[in-house]
Amino acid sequence: MPEIELSAGVIDYTDTGEPGGTGTGTGTGTGTGQHDGGARETLVLVPGLGFGASVWDPLVRELRGEFRIVVPVLPIGAHRRPVRPGTDLSAQGVAGLLAEFLERLDLRDVTLVQNDAGTAQLLVGVRDERVGRLVLTSCEALDNYPPGMQGKALELACSVPGGLLLMLQTFRVPFLVGMPFSLGGMAHRPIPYELVREWYGPLLTNAAIRRDLTRFLRSTRKDTYREAAGRLPGFDRPALVAWGARDVMMPPATGRRLAELLPRGRYVEIPDARTLVQLDNPTALAAELRRFVADNPLK
Repeated sequence: MPEIELSAGVIDYTDTGEPGGTGTGTGTGTGTGQHDGGARETLVLVPGLGFGASVWDPLVRELRGEFRIVVPVLPIGAHRRPVRPGTDLSAQGVAGLLAEFLERLDLRDVTLVQNDAGTAQLLVGVRDERVGRLVLTSCEALDNYPPGMQGKALELACSVPGGLLLMLQTFRVPFLVGMPFSLGGMAHRPIPYELVREWYGPLLTNAAIRRDLTRFLRSTRKDTYREAAGRLPGFDRPALVAWGARDVMMPPATGRRLAELLPRGRYVEIPDARTLVQLDNPTALAAELRRFVADNPLK
């Protein structure tokens, strides 16, 4: 997996546009989308809280070859290296790292796709000059924070010493992971346990990674996403809100409200999907992304 150094430290990412299409490289790519002799639009897929780049793999398989697809692993739980001391790990600070990532790779006019955590929303009206189109799939937004049983339990765990580590022990038991109060409530279909071990391995084994996530969670409040929503009416570029039709943690009503706030927003529901729409129904999500890009060419 390629890596790149940001002000917070080194982060991993994947990139289907690296020479040869292998997804490996040195972190020196450009945003032109011109690789292997062809120009392609760039999709930047942002994982949610505690999820690694592989959470997007089913969608990447659907769209590989049609787009350049870049997936950064931001320091919100699935990162392998702790951030540097003094790094701003507030929600807005992590959004700033996403903007820095786009700048370092010189990615321009990207279609930015967010899932679960609301990082992409926080760029709107602040550092969104490299975003040509915005796609929000089921994610934290408006008053829905902390979201669902999972979000409330995570907030509580981070409020007491040792609470996060204790809560994470449930991820060592496949049966518990599949329960509605855990990841089982975020997906309509069972999540392979080997993916869970990959995503949550850093949190389970590295106290510094847990400290990073705790700092992020303790700094995030309802006002974080209320304020972000207040900037959405100023985003004058194409926007798609693609929500899991079966989502309980992130109710579809939240997605509809988001779409109404965006001047060029369109709302669609992804059938047979909960929060992790890219795992539950990647084919339907890929079809909506293709249609959205085709219907909204960038100048």
